[in-house]
Amino acid sequence: METIVISVGGSLIVPKEIDTDFLKRIKTLIENQIATKGRHFIIITGGGRTARNYQDASATVTELDPDDLDWLGLHATRLNGQLFKTVCKEFAHKVVITNPEDIKRVPKSAKLVVAAGYRPGASTDLRAVQIAGNIGAIKMVNLSNTDYVYTADPKKDFQAKKIEEITWPEFRKLIPEEWDPGLSSPFDPVAAREAEKLGMEVVAINGEKLEELENYLEDKPFIGTRIHPVRESSE
Repeated sequence: METIVISVGGSLIVPKEIDTDFLKRIKTLIENQIATKGRHFIIITGGGRTARNYQDASATVTELDPDDLDWLGLHATRLNGQLFKTVCKEFAHKVVITNPEDIKRVPKSAKLVVAAGYRPGASTDLRAVQIAGNIGAIKMVNLSNTDYVYTADPKKDFQAKKIEEITWPEFRKLIPEEWDPGLSSPFDPVAAREAEKLGMEVVAINGEKLEELENYLEDKPFIGTRIHPVRESSE
């Protein structure tokens, strides 16, 4: 019984308004995978536009410190998590978990578990990695709104090149060293260090193209980036 851990970027759930079409499509994919492949899923939801709306609104009234920004973002991830659990209520575990340790107490029969942010200091990427580590998973999927991880931000640098495969040491050179609530990075630096330490593979896929996620799950060629540990030489 394979469990698929997926970090769903909040920009997919709430790009501007709640994207009900995305919710319908990913629910259908999960249902089909459960029914035809017997797979189970753990979905960790990001904050997206909801988080930024609350952060921006608060900042117009008072000065915010990093903890303030983090807590607003955390509660946005929890609201999105509750939304995701509700639309999948027919087969989802009844509680949205926040502490990664709580996954150990969820019945193994649960077909879908939804998780969200826990404490300040890291994004939901880290919680996804920690949850995967707690169940012994060595692979996870990171869904965002871009096709690949790039050598630089393609919106700002026209010379940015797509990356199809990269090791953790190489990837970590491309991103900041520390986490910040306003950080724009394809993967949380803290999560990247933890994933590397655990020997995990993380695959970055565009969640707007769920057929690519399905291709990955079916071990077919897919559009996306594979980040993996350094492979030992056979020599």
